[in-house]
Amino acid sequence: MNFLFTARHFKAHDSLKELAKSQAEGFNDYYDGITRAEVILSYEKNTNSVKTAEIIVHANNHHIFTARESTDDFAKSIELASHKIVTQLKKFHDKLKDHHNRSNNHYK
Repeated sequence: MNFLFTARHFKAHDSLKELAKSQAEGFNDYYDGITRAEVILSYEKNTNSVKTAEIIVHANNHHIFTARESTDDFAKSIELASHKIVTQLKKFHDKLKDHHNRSNNHYK
């Protein structure tokens, strides 16, 4: 899996990069067809220093999972967005298993 990390309009600390990478590597536990994960952090001074994390996960067969969270802390934003991605991956994986089982039971 390729991992891309972007910090828009600021220089991110190495601990944020490591946190984002470890969260992204955990996605493989829920679906093994992931090819690329992108984490984009942005900082908005105008609105009480809101810190936004956006995670985009690319999987096999052109499936894309996205999540965006905004809080007052980058670590919280990353963790909340990764939780949304995990929920999407679980649902997608269950859907694949369900369709696979239905197709096998259809001809019995």
